[in-house]
Parts: sequence; C-alpha cells; structure tokens
Amino acid sequence: MMIYISCAKTMTARSKKQIPFTTIPRFYNEAACNIRCLSQFNSSEIAKMLRVNSKLAAENYFRFQNFFSEDNIGLPAILSYTGMVFKHLSVNDFSEDDFKYAQDHLLITSFLYGLLRPLDIIKNYRLEGDVKLPERSGVNMFDFWKPILTDFFIDEIKNQGGILVNLASNEMKDLFDWKRVCSEVKVVTPDFQVYKNGKLSTVVIYAKMCRGEMTRFLLKKRIEDPEQIKSFEWEGFCYNEQESTDDHLVFTMG
Repeated sequence: MMIYISCAKTMTARSKKQIPFTTIPRFYNEAACNIRCLSQFNSSEIAKMLRVNSKLAAENYFRFQNFFSEDNIGLPAILSYTGMVFKHLSVNDFSEDDFKYAQDHLLITSFLYGLLRPLDIIKNYRLEGDVKLPERSGVNMFDFWKPILTDFFIDEIKNQGGILVNLASNEMKDLFDWKRVCSEVKVVTPDFQVYKNGKLSTVVIYAKMCRGEMTRFLLKKRIEDPEQIKSFEWEGFCYNEQESTDDHLVFTMG
C-alpha cells in the first residue's frame, strides 16, 4: 500500500533528528531547472507570482538565489516541511525501521520537485501549482508535471500492492492524469468531517491534523490492508460506516 500527502508551504532548514540515510530526489534535474527559472525573478515579481507579502517575497528571492550554494545543505523532505500535516506526522520518535518503511510507502507532492520520498534531501523553497515559467512553455506547474509523474506514480503504487491511500489535498490530483490513476490502481480516500447543525462539514485545520495522524498511524502500524484503515481513531474522530463507501472512508467527530 502506498500513501501520498501534500507538501507544506512552511519549511525549516534545521533539525536535530538523526536519520538512517538520505537520497536524491528522483526529479532533481527538473527541480534544478525550475529553480534556475525562478532565480530570474526579482522580489516584486515573486510577490505577485506567489501572492505573498514583501517579506516572504524577499525570503524566497534569497532562497532561489542561494539554492545551489555549498552552504545550503538541505534536509530530508520529511523533516523539512513544517505544516500541520507534518507536525502531526511527528517523526521525532521514528525508529530506523520506521524511516525505512516510510521511504518505500510514502510519497510527498511538490510543485518544485514533483514527487518526493521522505528521505530525499531538499532545500527550502515556495512554489504554487498555478505558477507559469516562461522556460516551461508557459504551462503551469500542474500541467508541467502531469506527463512526467503519471506513469511513475502508477508504477510506484503497483510496486507496493496497487493500493493508494490518498491523504493529499484535492488540488494535488492535478499533478497527475487522475482518471488514469483511478483506472489502474485502487484509490482509497479518507475524509475527516465534523457535525455542524446536524450536517457534516470539513474543517480544514482538523482535516490537516487528521491526515498527519493517519499517515503516522499507517506507517507505524505497517498497515497494508485497507480494511485496517477503519480502525483509526484520534481525538474523537472515528470511522463512520453509514457515511462511507468502499473508496471513500469517512471519519467523523461529534
């Protein structure tokens, strides 16, 4: 079984966590070319392109300019991202075997790097899926990556049993030919909802927390059978059979 999650906008360049080994991203050459394109923009252009304030624009201008510096060592992806999903994935207590299992069973989307394994060394950046780079024929990052990633993604899932647990945000589907993915492998999508005024709704912050907690649960427990996903419980969220289907597992609270 393969799990995939979204990258985060917030990142760090420091971690004290010891890991067993590191790897080079599969699509490093494409990422390096993307950075060379991005390094041509000034701070004002970056602010507009990424829809960020001047402080974040300046920070990312510096990141792009210093991406290839020898002092910019980078971190494994699973330690680099610091968004809510990764906070709740919480790898500080991961053993060497946990990291090795995660390396084979978890993929992380990235608009810069395409797809990452947890122990792939990456450097801090910020990029959005709708960004269009002139050197990429003016297509956005979704359309750039789709023909590159689709076959690779399907093959990786098949190599781990042909089942994908989709814990990424909905927009990440556009990195792939999603119809092909769904036709060639079994996709199981957990959903986390709360009752409000008698109706189910998604609260984004809870959904992100649960995605991180479920990813941790699946990795630590070495879950390979989709039926076992239903045993996940966290902070009042538990499986709701009535609201679920075979491919859409709904976990509710309240």
